[in-house]
Amino acid sequence: MVRQPREMRIDELAREAGTTVRNVRAYQERGLLPPPRRQGRVGLYSDAHLARLRLIGTLLQRGYSTANIGELLDAWQRGQEVGELLGLEVALGQPWGDELPTMISSGELVELFGLHLTRAVAAEAQRLDLLSPEGDGFLVQSPGLLRAGAELVRAGIPLDVALAEAAELRMAMEKVAAGFVDLVATFVFDPLGELPPADSVPRLAETVQRLRPLVKQVVDAELARAMERQVRAALSDRIGRALGSQGPADRAGSS
Repeated sequence: MVRQPREMRIDELAREAGTTVRNVRAYQERGLLPPPRRQGRVGLYSDAHLARLRLIGTLLQRGYSTANIGELLDAWQRGQEVGELLGLEVALGQPWGDELPTMISSGELVELFGLHLTRAVAAEAQRLDLLSPEGDGFLVQSPGLLRAGAELVRAGIPLDVALAEAAELRMAMEKVAAGFVDLVATFVFDPLGELPPADSVPRLAETVQRLRPLVKQVVDAELARAMERQVRAALSDRIGRALGSQGPADRAGSS
């Protein structure tokens, strides 16, 4: 599924980029972030702006100053078309899933999880960035994870246990993602140096875009195989214990 282009206000842009509105405005003033499209008095930002903000955040984490980042972006843009640069930024910074955050009321959360939704559980969900207080309700970063949690609770699994498993899964997925990113960085980006040549940018953007479905296919396939192995092992173990609890006469009578 192709993610449709969208536009967002400055507060939504800052939230999705993991920064503040003040920082967004500061980056604009310093020329690090292009101006938004104006609709009346409202500035509307695109996925290209979000990608640029995420790139700035990554460079800051790597120790670059805002002045260094400005120089790097200026040098990059002098060596190639701005459109190609933004294309690579979007490819790198675009969300890797089709889900969009959605709002949910406190009442809807209680309806989904009932008495399982204690203060401690709600605090843990916020710590894991699954829920974020927003006005009179909550912003749900992944509606799919929320629905999965509700199904687990309906199946009889305590919500706090499901959240603990979600935290373990988060760590495992971070390791998987880091492995894929390290492969691409080491064998695709690093050979081109800190500043990729202009003629390599379209190929880099295409490579990143091709990786999106590929990564999902690999993870889905390996998870499916692991689930098959684990289910078979657990089922065999339970059947073995059940047979072991029966005497020879019981087994003969049941055959």
